Amino acid sequence: MTHAGTRSSAPRQANIPKVQRAEDPEVERAHRKWQVAVGYRILARFGLDEGIAGHITARDPVDHSTFWTAPFGRYFGRITPEELLCVDDSGAVIRGEGLLNRAAFAIHSAVHAARQDVVGAVHAHGLHAKAYSTLVRPLRPITQDACAFYDDHAVHETYAGVVFDQDEGRRIARSLDGNKAVVLANHGHLTVGTTVGSAVWWFVTMERSFQAQLLADAAGEPRPLDHDVALETWRSVGTEDVGAFAFAVLAERIVSEQPDLRR
Repeated sequence: MTHAGTRSSAPRQANIPKVQRAEDPEVERAHRKWQVAVGYRILARFGLDEGIAGHITARDPVDHSTFWTAPFGRYFGRITPEELLCVDDSGAVIRGEGLLNRAAFAIHSAVHAARQDVVGAVHAHGLHAKAYSTLVRPLRPITQDACAFYDDHAVHETYAGVVFDQDEGRRIARSLDGNKAVVLANHGHLTVGTTVGSAVWWFVTMERSFQAQLLADAAGEPRPLDHDVALETWRSVGTEDVGAFAFAVLAERIVSEQPDLRR
C-alpha cells in the first residue's frame, strides 16, 4: 500500500494545533512517559486491555536506541510514569524495576530500529481487532474515521505464535513499512506515531473502525468511498497533528476521572 510518507505535502487542517516538542530533553522525556501512562489507562478505560497482553512504548528523546514501557504484569488502569522501565536495544532494563514483557521487546525494538520517525508504538488485544485480523485483509474506507488508515496501513499475513523471536519482530516491522498501522493476522493490530499520543489515538480509532467494518459486513454490502474522496479525507483525519490533538481529548477525560495523573 502507498503509505503516508508519500503525502508529506498534504495540507493540515488550519484549526488543528501543530505538534510541539519540548526543547529540554528532560522535559520531553517526562512528557513522553506521562503519555505512555495515560495511554495505558485509556486502553483500560475502553476495554482494550486483556490480562497481561499488550504494550505501549516511547522512544527516549536522549538515547534514541532505548524506549520506555510499563513493567510486565501491571494492570493498565494503574500505570504511572514513575514506574516505567527504560529498555536498551539488547533487551536489558537500564532504569526502573520490574519484569520486561519479552513480546513487547521483540516487536517494539524492531519497529523503533526500523522507523527512526516513530516515537510511540501501541499493541494490545482489542476484541474487534482480533476478530477482524482473522480475515487477513486491509481495512476498507467505508467511513470517515476509517479513512485515517487509507493507503496508510499494511497486513502482516502470517501468524507464527507469540512473538518472542526478534526475527519475527523484524518481519512485523517490514510489513509495517512506512505506514501508521499494521493488521497482524490472527492476532490484532499495531499502531505507531511520531508522538506517543498519536500512536494511542490511532490504536483506539482503528479498533473502532474494525468494529464498524464488521457490523457493516454483517448487515449487508457496505459501499467504500472512492479513491479521491478517501485520500482527501485522509488529509483531514489521518495526519499526525490530528492524531496528537485527538489523543489530548482522551487524555483530558482520563485525567478528569483519574486525577493522580494531573500535572
